[in-house]
Amino acid sequence: MAKCAVCGKGTVFGNNVSHSHKRTNRAIHANLKRVKCKVDGTPTHLYVCTRCLRSGAVERA
Repeated sequence: MAKCAVCGKGTVFGNNVSHSHKRTNRAIHANLKRVKCKVDGTPTHLYVCTRCLRSGAVERA
């Protein structure tokens, strides 16, 4: 569920860097929305990132 069904964008891992420059782990999640899309002519729910929605890579049902 944590991946875009169109482009495959998902969670990326990095570091929080504090003022003292101490580093701790963090996860950066993709901005995913559950949308109803047409897949092979039938409407189904997919998790799609907002960049794919905005670019028109998905046909909304």
